[in-house]
Amino acid sequence: MQEKNINFFFNPINKVKGIGPKIQKILNTKKIETNIDLIFNFPFGLIDRTHCPKLNNLEVGKISTIFVKVKKYNFPRIKRLPNTVQCYDDTGEINIVFFNSRENYIKEILPLNSEIVISGKINIYKNKFQITNPDYVTSVSNEEKIAKIMPTYSSIKGVSNKTINKIYENIVSTIPDIDEWHRDELIKKSKWLNFKESLIDLHLPKNVEQLSKNSKAYERISFDEIFSNLLIFTQIKKKNSSIYKKPKNFTDNLKLKILSNLNFNLTENQKEIVFEIEKDLKSEKKMIRLLQGDVGSGKTIISILSAVNVISSGFQVALMCPTEILANQHLNLVKKLFKGTEILADILSNGIKKKEQNEIKNKLKNGEINFLIGTHSLFQDTVLFKNLGLIIIDEQHKFGVRQRIALSEKGGKNCEVLLMSATPIPRTLMLSTYGDMDVSSLNEKPFTKTKIITNVISESKIKDLINLIKEKIKKGDQIYWICPLIEESKKIKLTPVVERYEFLKNYFPDNTGFIHGNLKNEDKNKIMSDFLNKKFSLLISTTVIEVGVDNQNANTIVIENAERFGLAQLHQLRGRVGRGNLDGECILMYSKSISENGKKRMKILKESNDGFYISEQDLKLRGFGDIIGYKQSGEKDFVIADPTYHSHLFELAKTETDYYFNNNLPIDKFNLLLKFFKKDKILNIIDTG
Repeated sequence: MQEKNINFFFNPINKVKGIGPKIQKILNTKKIETNIDLIFNFPFGLIDRTHCPKLNNLEVGKISTIFVKVKKYNFPRIKRLPNTVQCYDDTGEINIVFFNSRENYIKEILPLNSEIVISGKINIYKNKFQITNPDYVTSVSNEEKIAKIMPTYSSIKGVSNKTINKIYENIVSTIPDIDEWHRDELIKKSKWLNFKESLIDLHLPKNVEQLSKNSKAYERISFDEIFSNLLIFTQIKKKNSSIYKKPKNFTDNLKLKILSNLNFNLTENQKEIVFEIEKDLKSEKKMIRLLQGDVGSGKTIISILSAVNVISSGFQVALMCPTEILANQHLNLVKKLFKGTEILADILSNGIKKKEQNEIKNKLKNGEINFLIGTHSLFQDTVLFKNLGLIIIDEQHKFGVRQRIALSEKGGKNCEVLLMSATPIPRTLMLSTYGDMDVSSLNEKPFTKTKIITNVISESKIKDLINLIKEKIKKGDQIYWICPLIEESKKIKLTPVVERYEFLKNYFPDNTGFIHGNLKNEDKNKIMSDFLNKKFSLLISTTVIEVGVDNQNANTIVIENAERFGLAQLHQLRGRVGRGNLDGECILMYSKSISENGKKRMKILKESNDGFYISEQDLKLRGFGDIIGYKQSGEKDFVIADPTYHSHLFELAKTETDYYFNNNLPIDKFNLLLKFFKKDKILNIIDTG
């Protein structure tokens, strides 16, 4: 019986009464394929027809249910004009208006002098109340057939809300009983209903409060989803903790030589994290660690010191960057730091000729190259390492859970993984996205001699801005000018890079360049190299320069249509300036169509340079799904739960998953839960990997 009940949830939706081939096809395009997909598509509001006023108390715009008598028909003989039925009660009159209707049909549902119940939205036309195309028309004796409380679902083209509601009534009435998977004490303490009762409450609400994201029913299902996500992380951690690798064996000699090549001292925070990583490297357990820190907090040097220790142990290191520009920048840095050592660093990217690529691959395979930098191409099947001991991923947010599992297995059991993020991650997102990893956080910056001032101006002041830039260039400053798009968009009126370049060239004819993601790699590299070598002073760009680019002579950044960017991304872009000996200036230019949320973002950025605080505010303003950097590759982490509403549930789920992990308890009883939220596929990867 239990097996039959379980199978119900995974039956195709065409078995639900009311879903034919046409509706099934539409729902399938929305990724609603099985009963559980349909059930997890909760209503977002409801229509309340319990308001039954007399005609002298009607309110325009409000859905009302009225009891009236039919007085008179008006069937115009001119096409396209609506049919009208005049009705009344003892307090007043109202017109019921029908478009595209037949006379006989109207006479059938609204017989003269009969008492009728009508429900719909109240409008007013020529100072007289009316209901146009009412939702319900029935006799007083059939009043109970009117759904007084009707949930509203996302619209499906060509399907009425009444039909959708009927489908949900059909499926909800057939949801079977299943065994509870959570501990009794958790359910009682949280005052939750069981799984089935919670689903029924959400699909057949008695009031709008039941649909709130903080209602007990919504909380229960959200917790289930959050718990399933965190439970997977505990299993990944469990698997990783069972992998024994060869400890890295190294002294401080090479590390100290690298440190002596630096023109600054490490902060205490940096030293602590270097020690944490060294401890991981020397242990028998494989390291999978996330290093997060604000813009300019010094993550790169920590990763290089970690690499040096691994190389000292006789292993190779791979450093993967999001862009070729950044990969070249890293290569230039490590070559300076590795001067006087036997470490051989090189780069592998699509911009290198095939013959040279093959030479690098051979050297890598033979162990001649011990530090390889590149983009995604590093992990092609043709790239073979002799003895890979550490993978470093810069700007890791491009990787979802599945990719991390594959990545940790790429170099075998002796290969450590260090992921880096320059976008500080709020606590809730940390639990929901990186719960399988150890985390190190850089909270202080090594360079405090400069600051970045943020100013906000309207696009109408662009001429004043150009005069300011002229003055800055005279003083030797270089400027980034960021636009959100490459070419003109028909949907959104934003200034594209090419158009802005043509405009600014009129004022700075021989001192301007532009760069965007659609250029060839060799062109991008040349333009960036020319800018770094001061061959021109003004670079118009998309967000391709967002991550890691280090030009110590660029102290000003203009961000056009700044209201279109998220806070975290604006903060990242702002971090491109003020990296030398002079203070930086970030100028946020907004359009006249700026929203209230856009104004809030400008205000937050102007008042704070704290990336952790900004990231928290970004989460609150934009919501989990829109945060820059947290959309995972092809995966949507949460369908029901919302980290902006349910942070308390994440903490509770963390406590509960820790209970099972720390006590080494089996999780078989959660198999159905994991399957409901499609986490079973990840579990299968863990089990078979």
